[in-house]
Amino acid sequence: MTTTSGSAKWQGGIKDGKGAISTKSGALNDYPYGFASRFEGKAGSNPEELIGAAHAACFTMALSLILGEAKLTAEQMETRADVTLEKQGDGFAITSIHLTLNAKIPGADDAKFQELAGKAKAGCPVSKLLNTNITLDAKLV
Repeated sequence: MTTTSGSAKWQGGIKDGKGAISTKSGALNDYPYGFASRFEGKAGSNPEELIGAAHAACFTMALSLILGEAKLTAEQMETRADVTLEKQGDGFAITSIHLTLNAKIPGADDAKFQELAGKAKAGCPVSKLLNTNITLDAKLV
């Protein structure tokens, strides 16, 4: 198996502070994040969008594997993961993730596609990691 890493730096307080996110691959290298990008829609990244990107990528790769096992190959798949962060008690929690998949898969019928997409949603490693409500809207186009 593999082990990889991501890292974060932070300077200052919660509202005036500035952070930087990096990944081992270099895909992100000191990319800015902070309170304003997380809660006020300002430029920069935030943990929730990174979790969304990771979940969308993991789910889509898992579905590719599951499709292959069913002798199907996607011509194209596009997945979006909407991650909801809500205030709970004294803190915050990710309360749900909604996956939206649009896929072009020659030879797939909707019933089989829905079954395989559901397996990918339940079985991808990021889904297994997350302790939240995960929903899926999968469409063949």
